[in-house]
Amino acid sequence: MAVRTWGEVRKHKKHNRRLDQTRRWARRLKRQITVLWFSCRHPDTPWLAKAIAFGVVGYAFSPIDLIPDFIPVLGLLDDLILLPLGILLVIRLLPGKVIEDCVEQAVEWRQRGAPRPVNRIAAVCVVLFWLSLLMLVWAAIR
Repeated sequence: MAVRTWGEVRKHKKHNRRLDQTRRWARRLKRQITVLWFSCRHPDTPWLAKAIAFGVVGYAFSPIDLIPDFIPVLGLLDDLILLPLGILLVIRLLPGKVIEDCVEQAVEWRQRGAPRPVNRIAAVCVVLFWLSLLMLVWAAIR
């Protein structure tokens, strides 16, 4: 067993704390996306909030990213910036009663252990976006 210096131990603990904070943030984000998913189905959700929520939830539950994660920096920016901004915008547009109802539904859904929804329509839209972009580039090169 390797002997660690006090500085190495502190650095390791600091790294673990940051990792734990990141995990908590990701779990909160996941819970908020679930609340938005229920808000899309709530009858009292305003149409603008519903439209934006549908886009955010569709993108979050899509099995395909708009910007693939393997692209350096940009691939993670959509997950780290676009999703939280979309969530914030929708939550600001939702009435308090709708948020309360949807949070309650999301808690019940998680307690049942229901599977994570997958949005195939959003995946198809992302694929169509990339195909159209590829066709535009191809047409410009020719």
